[in-house]
This record gives sequence, C-alpha cells and structure tokens, in this order.
Amino acid sequence: MRIGILSDTHDQLDRTLAAVEILRTAGAEVLVHCGDLIETNIVAACAVLPCYFVFGNNDCDMVPFLKQSAVDAGVTCLGWGGVFDLAGKRIGVVHGHLTADVRRVLQDRPDYLLSGHSHVAHDYREGAVRHINPGALYRAREFSVAMLDLETDLLQFLPVPR
Repeated sequence: MRIGILSDTHDQLDRTLAAVEILRTAGAEVLVHCGDLIETNIVAACAVLPCYFVFGNNDCDMVPFLKQSAVDAGVTCLGWGGVFDLAGKRIGVVHGHLTADVRRVLQDRPDYLLSGHSHVAHDYREGAVRHINPGALYRAREFSVAMLDLETDLLQFLPVPR
C-alpha cells in the first residue's frame, strides 16, 4: 500500500492539484493531508483517492466548513489529530503545531507519525515511531510531497514545480 503525503497547501489549489497528480502518477493509493488546507476546495482536490486529513493552525476559522467538505467528499477528517490503520500499520497524523496533539496521538503507538507545520521535509525515527514531514506547497524553499510504501517502508520525497 502506497500513501501520498502532503501538507501546508494553504489554499494553493493549482499547486495542490499538481501535487495530487504527481502522487497518483507515482502510485499513491491513499492521500494523507497534514493540515493547513485553508479552504474546502483543497479537500475536494484530495478526494480523488481515499483521503485522511487533519486541521492545522491556519484552519481554525474553517473547521466547520472543512468538516462538512469531508462529509460531502467522502473523505476522513481526523480533527486535530488521530490514528488510523492501513495495511497492517498504524498511521498517526497531526499538523504539529500543538505538542498536546502530538503527545495524544503518540499515546496510540503509531508506526508512523505524519506531520506538517514546519514547511521543511524531514524523516527520522524516535524509538519505534518513524516521523515524516512531506514538506509544504506554500512558503517553502522547494515545494515537496512524500510517498510512503507501507510494505517496504520506502519513503520518497517528490518535488512539486513552482
């Protein structure tokens, strides 16, 4: 199972559509958005595949609208952070701006913790948890997304054109 990971799209619809197409072409079967969507059109753009998303610090005013968009598009909103199971792995997702959310999700012992907020891609292990930030599609030196193969544990960062 291959999951496409994106974050911090900040209502950059054209760039988000390009990123989703890059992930689909690379074989993504599921998308995970790590927050700061800003507008409901980003939910719709990600709904071309099964999708999970969380809220980010810039989504506060849009929470009710993003929740409704999730229902309308048939995708899963994990609120301010949550864990779901996929291909025998536990996937934790937070935006990363609130330590309390990170701690709460880590208590569920995910195999992976996907996050955003910093606009900087990273990949490291802390104990049994692999922490992945795909980078950002807004206010980043280079725009990027990530592809994670849950069977092989292979992670690729994919550039997204400006």
